[in-house]
Amino acid sequence: MYHISDVKKYLRCPKLFWLSEREEALPFNSYVRLDEAVTTLACEKLEIKEHFLGTRGDDPQKTLDAMKEMDWIVKGRFEYKQLRVKIPFLHRNGDVWDVYFLFCGNRPKDDDMNFYCASTWVLKMNKIPLGEFRVLHFDENYVRGDKLSAQELFKITSMFYNDKGNPSKEIKETIQKRMRNLEETLNNMDEVLKLDNVECTRQNKCTKKNKCRFYETCFPDEAQIPNDSILTLVSSQYKYEMFEDGVDSLKDAIPEKIEGSRQQYAQIMASKMGGLYVDEISLRTWMKKIKMPITFLDFEWETYAIPPYKGMKPYDVLPFEYSIHILHEDGEIEHKEYLGTKDCRLKLVENLISDIPSTGTLIAFNAEGAEKIRLKEMAAQFPQYAKNLMDLYTRMMDLSFPFALGTVYDVRMRGYYSLKVIMSFMENQTGYHDLDIHQGMDAVFQWRLLDKEIDEVDPDEIREHLSAYCSMDTYAMVVVFNWLKSLLKKSDN
Repeated sequence: MYHISDVKKYLRCPKLFWLSEREEALPFNSYVRLDEAVTTLACEKLEIKEHFLGTRGDDPQKTLDAMKEMDWIVKGRFEYKQLRVKIPFLHRNGDVWDVYFLFCGNRPKDDDMNFYCASTWVLKMNKIPLGEFRVLHFDENYVRGDKLSAQELFKITSMFYNDKGNPSKEIKETIQKRMRNLEETLNNMDEVLKLDNVECTRQNKCTKKNKCRFYETCFPDEAQIPNDSILTLVSSQYKYEMFEDGVDSLKDAIPEKIEGSRQQYAQIMASKMGGLYVDEISLRTWMKKIKMPITFLDFEWETYAIPPYKGMKPYDVLPFEYSIHILHEDGEIEHKEYLGTKDCRLKLVENLISDIPSTGTLIAFNAEGAEKIRLKEMAAQFPQYAKNLMDLYTRMMDLSFPFALGTVYDVRMRGYYSLKVIMSFMENQTGYHDLDIHQGMDAVFQWRLLDKEIDEVDPDEIREHLSAYCSMDTYAMVVVFNWLKSLLKKSDN
C-alpha cells in the first residue's frame, strides 16, 4: 500500500523512494506545535453534527458503505491501485460530493498539487461524482481572545493564493488541469521496489530548498572532498559541470561559469590566498559601528499553528528561552539567561529588558531573520514595553553579516556559514558536539516535554540541557566575534 508521500518521493527521485522504503521509521516530531484537534475544530466551522468518522487502518469499503447513509464523511479512507488517501471532508450536495481539503496554514497555494491531484484521482477512480472543491485554512488576521473560536479561526476558500497573498487560481479548475493518470507511476514504483539497487544521478533537486537526507548515502565521496573543492561553490548552477570537466579547486573556477556573487568571489579568493579571505575595509567599517558593552543574544521559541494563548495569531511564535553573554570594555564576560514554560511571554520580556545593559550594541547571529523579528512581535503583543523592546531592536546588529556578504571566508566553512560551522574550526574551543542538544529543533522538542509536564522525563535534566545549548549559541558568538577582531589585528601588525 502506498500513500501520497510515497508518490511524491518517487516523483522527486526513485532512489529517494527506494531508500525510504528500506529505512526504519523514525519518531515524527513536527516543526509546528499542534495541540488542538484540528478536525474537531473544522467540524465546528462547517457545523457538522451527524457524520462518519474514518480511523487509521479502515478498510476503504467501510467509507464507501457509509456514503450510502451519511451526508458528511470525515477523514474517509479511499484506495485505488494500492494508493490510499485520506480525504478530510466530503459533503453530499444532491447527486455529487463537495470536497473540503484541510490546510493547516494561512494561505493555501498551488505548490502541493501532487497531494490535491492524487487525492482527487483516487476519488474519481472510485467513481465518486464530485462537485465543488474548497479548502479550509487559518485566518492569519484572527487574534485569539480568552477562548478559541473555531468560526473565526478558519476561512473557507475555493481559490489558491499567490505569493502576494491574493486569491489567484480556482482550486477545482487547477486540479482538473494538472491531474493525471497515476497507474503507470504506481506500476513503476512496484518495479523499483523489486530492485536490489537504484543508481544515483546527481540533480539540482538533490539539494534544492532542502538537501535530501540521503545525499551523503548517494554521494559518500563528497564528504572527503578538499575544503576548497569546486563542489563547495555556493549558489552555483555549473559547479558539477565544472567538476566533471576536471576543475577541482575553487581557484580554478571557469569565469564564464560562475554567477559572480560576493560570496563566490570570497570563496575563490580564499582558495587563491591559502585558505582565508578577508575584506579588511568592509570588516573594519562593520566593526566600527559596534559599541561597548556588547550583548550577544539568542532566543529559543516554539511555533504554534493554532494560537494557545490570548493575543496570539495562527503561526505566532512563543519565545520560551533566551541567553545573553555581555562582553564588557575590560574583557570581562557576564552570562544571564531565562527559561520559562506555558505562557511565559510577559515574564520573559520583563527579564530581558532588565538583564540587557541600557547602552551598547546587541548582536545576534541571523538577527534579521530571527531575533529582530521576535523583538518586533513582542513589542506588538506587549505595547507597555514596546519602547524598550524597539530600543533593543535599533541597537541590534547581525553577526552573520560579514559571512553572508562575503567579507570573510575560510575554506573550512565548505560553503556554509552557520554559527556551528564557524565554531567548529575555532582553536581551543569546545563545541556543540559535546552537548546533549545539537540543534534548535532538538531544543524545541525537549521543551515540549517540559512544557507538557510529562511524567516520564526529568524536568531538571531538560532545563540543564536547554540552558547549555542556548548559552552555547551566545558563547559561540563571543568566540566568533573575537576571531573577527583578531583578523584585523593581524593586518595591523
